[in-house]
Amino acid sequence: MTQQQTTADQPMVVVEDLRRSFGSGAQAVHALRGVSFEAHRGRLTALKGRSGSGKTTLLNLVGGLDAPSGGRILLDGTDLAGLDEEGRLAMRRDRIGFVFQSFGLLPVLTAAENIGVPMRLRRLPTAEREERVRTLLALVGLADHANQRPGELSGGQQQRVAIARALANEPALIIADEPTGQLDSETGHAVMELLRAVVRSEGVTALVATHDPNLMELSDQIVELKDGRLVDQP
Repeated sequence: MTQQQTTADQPMVVVEDLRRSFGSGAQAVHALRGVSFEAHRGRLTALKGRSGSGKTTLLNLVGGLDAPSGGRILLDGTDLAGLDEEGRLAMRRDRIGFVFQSFGLLPVLTAAENIGVPMRLRRLPTAEREERVRTLLALVGLADHANQRPGELSGGQQQRVAIARALANEPALIIADEPTGQLDSETGHAVMELLRAVVRSEGVTALVATHDPNLMELSDQIVELKDGRLVDQP
């Protein structure tokens, strides 16, 4: 096997015996209790579980927004525990795209300007940034809505802008926390289909937390959590 093949076969995300507790002693809350799984390139992994099962905690840890109490996380072969705060910031900026339930768009900016924000932070040249924005707007089906602000867009359209923004810096990993939570079932299904299509076309890995059983069919892999533990899949 060549080095190129080895890299391609390597999981994008490796979670090993991950634990996260809040507080100490008898009052400690154990949000994660020894979770282990892998997520591969070009695949959409759904994190399934009821509220309080540990999904958001897991996403925050994989995204470098929080530090585990034990275990380890590898992103594209990099151990997050070995990164300082500057290194984690660079990882989040350059390698990870985030999609939130509340969309997280800046209301005073147009759709195009919202998508361009991450590229401005990386000081991408204007011409290159604008070309990337046009490409992403077309990818999510909003080429005709570039100059509209979030308040002029439907919830589904806002989430499509959020997905395009998450892709702005060509991340290796997309993390989405209940991205359809504020959408009706039909719109939510369309957004999940878009996410799956983006995973295929862009070759990224996606971790998507959801409690909607109707969306599981669109995932390549299901990781189910219950009370901070992994539930074995049939």
